[in-house]
Amino acid sequence: MELNLETISTPLRPAATVVLLRDAPAGLEVFLMKRHGLSDVLGGAYVFPGGKVDPADAELDMAAHLDQPLPALHAGLNETDISDSTAAALHVAALREAFEESGVLFAQGPTATAPAAQAAALLRQGLTFNQMLAQLALRLQTRSILPWSRWITPVRPSVMNKRFDTRFFVAAVPDGQIARHDDFETTESIWLSPRAALQQYWAGQIELAPPQIMSLAHLARHTHVDSALAAARGRRPPLIQPESFDDEDGRVICYPGDARHSVRELALPGPTRLHYRNKRFEPAAGFEALFS
Repeated sequence: MELNLETISTPLRPAATVVLLRDAPAGLEVFLMKRHGLSDVLGGAYVFPGGKVDPADAELDMAAHLDQPLPALHAGLNETDISDSTAAALHVAALREAFEESGVLFAQGPTATAPAAQAAALLRQGLTFNQMLAQLALRLQTRSILPWSRWITPVRPSVMNKRFDTRFFVAAVPDGQIARHDDFETTESIWLSPRAALQQYWAGQIELAPPQIMSLAHLARHTHVDSALAAARGRRPPLIQPESFDDEDGRVICYPGDARHSVRELALPGPTRLHYRNKRFEPAAGFEALFS
């Protein structure tokens, strides 16, 4: 993953991602997908299901297809500078992207039959996500995805030439559903414990971007899905705007709470800065510092 040192002037693109969780015999696991190597955003890196907010996400009949009122969705995001409708569109985008990229559908219909297979078939026939919801009379389960954090790409980027304003949600995979990659935007997928994913990154077996590194380090503090979800319910999602500078060794990305960051209040557990060394981002004190 080559470091891009150019300053970019492109506008922020709103995006949403869902960190899918499950309990395995050894504890909490996270679903990661490898982006296609030709992708212009994090090609070859392992990411959580997610993507840009589409205009159609705001056009959904919210009253018919959401399980919560818009003010409740807005309150959960802890963002006073957006409208109720924007908050709803972010949730719709997260749920849509989760389904399109991983096949996991957070929705219920008028019958007890799991609708994921029917929904996938309708999308293959050319229906849009909104049209599919209407045809199957589905209601999206926004209560199943909990706001976790908000990341805004720094003006001076680390690994991308585009800027995103991304809301991260956490969610348990519904019983009976299987997460998978789409073989189009993503070419491989794997369930790993957060620590194991970071160990593979450290060993050079997979590539991760800083938001994924820090999110995995945060989730590694939880041994079960219920613990992570309880943590999401018990706090407001932090806003994380990384800031970067150069030292004698190269690029450094720092986070709120760091001495070099403009925000003094700590937003995340773990290290407050990552150094770009040996073509990877790492804490100055080494691997274990991710969990300190």
